Amino acid sequence: MAGSGTGEKQAAPPVSALFFDVFGTLVDWRSGIAREAPAIIGREIDAFAFADAWRGEYQRGMEGIRTGARGYVRLDVLHRENLLRILPRFGLEDLPDETLDALNLLWHRLGAWPDVEFGLSRLRRKYRLAPVSNGNIALMVDLARRNSFIWDAILGADIARDYKPKPGVYQAAAEAFGLPPESCMMVAAHSSDLAAAAACGLRTAHLARPDESGPGTGEAEPAVPVDIAVTSLTDLALRLAT
Repeated sequence: MAGSGTGEKQAAPPVSALFFDVFGTLVDWRSGIAREAPAIIGREIDAFAFADAWRGEYQRGMEGIRTGARGYVRLDVLHRENLLRILPRFGLEDLPDETLDALNLLWHRLGAWPDVEFGLSRLRRKYRLAPVSNGNIALMVDLARRNSFIWDAILGADIARDYKPKPGVYQAAAEAFGLPPESCMMVAAHSSDLAAAAACGLRTAHLARPDESGPGTGEAEPAVPVDIAVTSLTDLALRLAT
């Protein structure tokens, strides 16, 4: 009762919306890039090294926007810039623009991890679902159509005009659904993403992707406190969508 002085902690409101990181959490970026890039390039390359190098520029590309040194540009633009930075490492400086455009679109065609289709279909029976990704809306739409993701909205960087883990990205997602942060849960394979979401008041679920960047390179368990830790989206669905 209010004013009783008992010090009892109020129960957290129920979760109404699940927000998902996408690259690495829902889709396997490394295998997708490595599988298709050589055919587009038309030369023999170390395909996994190429994928790793490209992804390795990801955070660097966003940092100028996070710090305010540069205005917001969508991830498609950053991916193209990141691609140009790595080409000299593979002796590919002479690739024509149409080849670069085709390579950049690989991020729009990535395949989902095997557990994702069932997990999302089960979870959407009970929760509103949305990606809260650094990927721009067009990219998220193409991945959704490619993998039959059914979203209630597409949120994230394009809505907030900034990049995770900036607080405004998570706050804008909750506001878009008209929910307090504590009624939203961020689902991700990256502890840094979850720590930032939790700092904004969101609940958190860690989804293990231990082989995200190659065997044994991803997070098998969270490095920060979370509300739930699971080994697959199927597991999360069975625990939440009862």
